[in-house]
Amino acid sequence: MRSTEEIYQALLASFAERSGFVPDEGCDLTVRLWAAAAQIQALEMQADWVLDQSFPQTAQDIYLDRHGMVRGLERTSAERATGTLRFLAASAPAADMVIPAGSVCMTEDEVRFQTTEAVTLKAGETSVDAPAEAVERGKNGNAIAGVVCILAACPVAVTGCTNPEAFSGGREQESDADFRERILESYRRLPNGANAVWYEQTALSYPGVAAARAVGRARGIGTVDVYVAAEGGLPQADLLEGLQAQLQEKREIAVDVQVKAPAAAKVDVHVAVLPAEGVSFSEVCADVEETLRAFFTGRLLGQPVTLAELGSRIYQLDGVENYRFTAPVEDLAASGTVLPVLGSLTVTEMEA
Repeated sequence: MRSTEEIYQALLASFAERSGFVPDEGCDLTVRLWAAAAQIQALEMQADWVLDQSFPQTAQDIYLDRHGMVRGLERTSAERATGTLRFLAASAPAADMVIPAGSVCMTEDEVRFQTTEAVTLKAGETSVDAPAEAVERGKNGNAIAGVVCILAACPVAVTGCTNPEAFSGGREQESDADFRERILESYRRLPNGANAVWYEQTALSYPGVAAARAVGRARGIGTVDVYVAAEGGLPQADLLEGLQAQLQEKREIAVDVQVKAPAAAKVDVHVAVLPAEGVSFSEVCADVEETLRAFFTGRLLGQPVTLAELGSRIYQLDGVENYRFTAPVEDLAASGTVLPVLGSLTVTEMEA
């Protein structure tokens, strides 16, 4: 990209060559040439920007979305984390108490969660569970068990709250880098309306699907099994049913297609971590747990789980000096119909 000064000097030299004299610095003509140089530089910058947006390799934002539309692809949207909130009473109420939908609880970091259905705290009982979701979309809503502990608006008779299990499934809107890779992959592996790539790309376009693998002739000639995973891991029944109906409409003639959940392969992770000097183990432990939980999403469908990958993610964290795994003891090989899921997770402090 030429600077304004370079363009100005080129205009000045061209004028001198054609007119036979060099105009004085600061005269009206040189001011006009400088203004023209500034406008020419702006046009060159605009031309470079337009060129970048013309190809999926360099396009950004809405212009990358338009390249995706050409390939029949859409950027996946942000999702809320889902889980369960448990409401606690100091003493059992004498009558049933309704906890309305939309009741809000939050963590100490002020990440908020709300119930999605009304539940009833029965007379004589001191706790009740309610389905809930993060108020805001994104991965910040993914929370380990037990961290939701503050009642933002206290229902009658309720004195405490917690989340007995982790909130999961929250994700950010698909980044330019990830969406660009999907678009370029659609050129490398061209769908023809009948091959495995077509089934996988169609499944990935369905809301809530994070990964898909198609297996041809899974049950004999003329059959296709499509295994899908959600962002939080194994898919729910409504997702499978909705995608089944969509593929049933679009499949080629005389093909029996079935949408299935993958088999879950639990991976227990037990790791000892040595904090760096001046860093508390509690801080490092929380970061390691969050990082490992974030790694095990539905996007791992058909992917291997290697000790090198897990170790790399831990070692890149600020405050980690060293680490040692006691589980898993070996890599988990890739299988297109298997989804690696996190089993038990233990983070202990390594002795120096």
